[in-house]
Amino acid sequence: MGRSIFISYRRDDTEGEAGRLFDDLVRSFGEDSVFMDVSDISPGVDFRKEIDDNVASCGVLLAIIGPSWSSIQDGSGNRRLDNPNDFVRLEIASALARDIAVIPVLVHDAKMPRPEQLPENLRDLAFRNSVEITHARWNSDVQLLTNALTRYVSATASSDTKPVHATVAVQLPPPTATQQKDPSARPSSVPLVLGIVVAAVLALGMVGFFVIRHPNPVAGPDAHTTHPNEVAPQSAPNPVPSQPSSLLSAFVGTWTDPHARGGNSLAKLEVTADAAQSLSIHAWGHCDQCDWGVQHATVNGQTAEATWQLEPGQDGKPTRTAVVNIHPTNGQLGVNVNNTYSDNQPSHFHILFVKAQ
Repeated sequence: MGRSIFISYRRDDTEGEAGRLFDDLVRSFGEDSVFMDVSDISPGVDFRKEIDDNVASCGVLLAIIGPSWSSIQDGSGNRRLDNPNDFVRLEIASALARDIAVIPVLVHDAKMPRPEQLPENLRDLAFRNSVEITHARWNSDVQLLTNALTRYVSATASSDTKPVHATVAVQLPPPTATQQKDPSARPSSVPLVLGIVVAAVLALGMVGFFVIRHPNPVAGPDAHTTHPNEVAPQSAPNPVPSQPSSLLSAFVGTWTDPHARGGNSLAKLEVTADAAQSLSIHAWGHCDQCDWGVQHATVNGQTAEATWQLEPGQDGKPTRTAVVNIHPTNGQLGVNVNNTYSDNQPSHFHILFVKAQ
């Protein structure tokens, strides 16, 4: 059975956001209900037919649109969207032709393309109602999108996370029967007399004990005299440093990219938590001396984020800003790297890191 949600995106435009959204939707609907990549098409297979078959089996297609989605060019300087064999164009055109629901998902303040900016077989996309996912409101925006997708696909049993409340019957102790007194019986006065005598003896004993232990009057409210046989109170031991909470412990560790890749991506992360329950991230890039250094991370629920200023120019100011977003997923660490440059086009990476042995 085909997957029900197809995510269409450009690697050079929205790879990080597409990967993060994929992880969120898998948690809600299950791995078998979300499809993101056609990179596993076998050699010798007609990729046009393979894409069409994959799209045909879905119930809804999410078109992830970033700022350069419609203008990005290939190596020859031609707009990719004008190429009839462009993967993104083939995916969306196939869904539109089959009257499959197509939802444009706008990220990074992108705007919907105008009809005249689109090829003939994509112009209907300009009239599809879009949703926006912002970095600041990612969790709430994704929740709204997830709610909208429930009309096309339902959560699998393994991904259903609704709490189950058990009902336990409360058993009360049996009532104690009230003892009936014999009205003819007269209470004895002996216990009362004995009680008075015992109380007087105890009172005299307490006064004598106090006089013996405190022969001198107390000088003031804060004064304390230690009796020769009295053990002085000991100071409280130093508090044991608190351990990271269960949520933070999922981030903590040394993580590496299992695949060798170039570009301005990451090769290694070292995530630590201090006693104040805050995270720090030490990052290394893909080169011999690409130590980015350590930055404090902002934790927001299941995600943590840190920012690095890199590659100073001739004036000493950084020319590159790298925003790294991490989120634990199935024992691995999803890593999104969003690079912006003062003199170049932005780049985005979505990687699954594994814990170093």
